Amino acid sequence: MERGMISLENSLDKYFGFSKFKGNQKEIIESLLDGHDTFVIMPTGGGKSMCYQLPALTQPGTAIVVSPLIALMKNQVDALRGHTNENSVAHVLNSSLTKRDIKQVKEDVTEGRTKLLYVAPESLTKQENVDFLQNIQISFYAIDEAHCISEWGHDFRPEYRNLRSIITRINQAPIIALTATATPKVREDIQKNLGMQNAKVFIASFNRANLFYEVRPKVNIEREIIKFIKNHEGKSGIIYCLSRKKVEELSQTLQVNGIKALPYHAGLDAGTRVKHQDAFLMEDADVIVATIAFGMGIDKPDVRFVIHHDIPKSLESYYQETGRAGRDGGEGICLAFYAYKDIEKLEKFLQGKPVAEQEIGRQLLLETVSYAETSMCRRQYLLHYFGENYDPGKCNDMCDNCKFPKKKFEGKDEVVKALKVIEATKEKFKAKELVDTLMGSVTSTTQAYSADKLQVFGLGKDKSPSFWNAVYRQTIVAGLIRKNIESYGILHITDEGREFMKNPKSFQLTEDHDFSSLAAEEESNAAGGRGSGLDANLVKILKDLRKKVAKDQGVPPFVVFQDPSIEDMATQYPITEEELKAIVGVGEGKARRYGKKFLDVISKYVDENEIERPQDFVMRSIANKSALKVYIIQSSDRKLPLEDIAAAKGLDMNDLVHEIENIVNSGTKVNIDYYIQDMLDEDAQEEIYDYFMEAESDDLNEAYEEFDGDYSEEELRLMRIKFMSEMAH
Repeated sequence: MERGMISLENSLDKYFGFSKFKGNQKEIIESLLDGHDTFVIMPTGGGKSMCYQLPALTQPGTAIVVSPLIALMKNQVDALRGHTNENSVAHVLNSSLTKRDIKQVKEDVTEGRTKLLYVAPESLTKQENVDFLQNIQISFYAIDEAHCISEWGHDFRPEYRNLRSIITRINQAPIIALTATATPKVREDIQKNLGMQNAKVFIASFNRANLFYEVRPKVNIEREIIKFIKNHEGKSGIIYCLSRKKVEELSQTLQVNGIKALPYHAGLDAGTRVKHQDAFLMEDADVIVATIAFGMGIDKPDVRFVIHHDIPKSLESYYQETGRAGRDGGEGICLAFYAYKDIEKLEKFLQGKPVAEQEIGRQLLLETVSYAETSMCRRQYLLHYFGENYDPGKCNDMCDNCKFPKKKFEGKDEVVKALKVIEATKEKFKAKELVDTLMGSVTSTTQAYSADKLQVFGLGKDKSPSFWNAVYRQTIVAGLIRKNIESYGILHITDEGREFMKNPKSFQLTEDHDFSSLAAEEESNAAGGRGSGLDANLVKILKDLRKKVAKDQGVPPFVVFQDPSIEDMATQYPITEEELKAIVGVGEGKARRYGKKFLDVISKYVDENEIERPQDFVMRSIANKSALKVYIIQSSDRKLPLEDIAAAKGLDMNDLVHEIENIVNSGTKVNIDYYIQDMLDEDAQEEIYDYFMEAESDDLNEAYEEFDGDYSEEELRLMRIKFMSEMAH
């Protein structure tokens, strides 16, 4: 055989400058060159593109590469042209080309100069392209990002499901399908759809040993993200958000806090997206805040962290997005923030979709919840999801659960109970219904299957639902239970599980994380109620000072600083005006007017008590600098109706009034007299004004009760804005 290891490795060196192949690249390339359909499952950074680029360069004819993103195609074409120093070696054929460009591409392909032709699946369906491709020599077809074929995949594209019929219409040639993430179910779906059940399958390990996985409760998230980035100053990172609005808000917040961050989402024009992507690649920006539109095919090896502001809708999405960290084998931190309310939000997005799609979506979300809440080794859990067994002892503390393990306890009796319930319900239930049965919860499902009549009903009510969820998750990974993906998550007992029921042996369990209680506790701390970070002694000192300042100024204490501001000062210990402006509810106006006395007291208190201040707390809010604030102030100066201001910015009235309250409470004047005069006569205004002047609190409920319902909540709220605006200046 002319082609051998030496000639392939010579080609590798000639075109790409590498002396040896990575992993099983060589075996994959040989399979394709031997004319076999080939299926490659290889993690991001494993060198998938080499598996079709090198054989395309060494064979006669043109390889047709189907790829879902124009940006991804462009990056690869540019890279190939750089390797060969010939522009004609690789081309893109898609809707972005001019007629002249298309003519040049077709000429280069026909003349045999083009070894790789990148096309979007939509371009392949056009009859003119089919006619053209029928008349050229095709070396093979490469289906990149093949998970897009499967409805169970995280990036399902309906047009991908037509590829087999289009290939049949053009010309038969070997197919190589490649993906970075595919569960056993998705693999089966891809092979079946492409008609390549007899393909040679190559599955590389999904383990990325250099990545550190961590999940935190979603509390004080912007402060946490800023603190994290400042602790990794100068390093490249990606932050993923689910909405464009959050991308814009977060990137602005990072910018005003001195972080070189840029937004990236599909709502930006193409020129801006390219500019921001290039700034990130060229290190003019450290952080990209993005929707999932960013990252596919981005070949930046030194991304040091990937943060998920919102938990993604599937573990495949999570794995692929975290896989963009540490592709050079160096540091890669994967930090996700989790709150169950985000899952509920994602579930709402499923409404209105076909029932089967909803079921698939919910099943994928449940897997994400399980990953977030589990206290097992995260690496082990993640790899099990992709059908790979992993010994958690090899994690080397490279996930939060291994680094800070929860206490284990003997759980063989509980495992037996969990298995008995599956057996008693004849293997017809998902985990949720099994837990309901264990807890003795009467639901429509447990009644429909008469589970409430079984002896096992209520067998586990001495424990919590989260406890039993943990048991099921851990027994699945241990191989005692199998989840039937086809049936949307119904659990079956394996042979090992049946053996365990007959002869139970030691089974070490750990309870799951309870993020809901963690979040509630941290929110309470953040609110300044009972948190260990709140200095109660300093609160008293600052409230005494506030009372004195208020008396000197002839205003109620809450006009000077409201309670949340005092409590934040007693947590963060600001000692400069800049730091004071970062305190909740304190803007430039209040910091300038009242700040000095408070800063002097706090500074003295810090020195006398040798307090170590949190160095990372200074977080500027974009509210002080936002275009919305400027728009509201300018519009009210022009006496525009509040309804018009709200409509212009897509707000409802409640949101607009809340924004005005924030502006006024932080010390900036907003004049809404013109609006109030149409609602209340002068006597009514004076009566409410006098009330707030004498009140100990600015609480609206107290004001409403005082006036016995004579004034609406809206009238009182607007008068409070007028009062605060005038008295704080």
